[in-house]
Amino acid sequence: MSTKMRIKPLGERILIKPLKEEPKSAGGIVLPENAKEKPQRAEVIEVGTGDDINVKIGDVVIFAKYSGNEIKVDDEDYILIDWNDVLAKVEK
Repeated sequence: MSTKMRIKPLGERILIKPLKEEPKSAGGIVLPENAKEKPQRAEVIEVGTGDDINVKIGDVVIFAKYSGNEIKVDDEDYILIDWNDVLAKVEK
């Protein structure tokens, strides 16, 4: 019997899951895997204990390129980032 591991960020950190986006050129051509840039949009999975964090679980955010630490939990890819690396919240 396996149980899912849960990660709870500490302080001013948040755990995000990068959103999978199929990259296309300006002309609509799908780009191969090796031509992709690192994704910058992600869903907030867990939020740390800091007072200044104003995102909640389920929000979609845009974060600074090459920020945070990539981790793998239960075969899923996540990024643990500092709250300061969040550039914007995506509103629908």
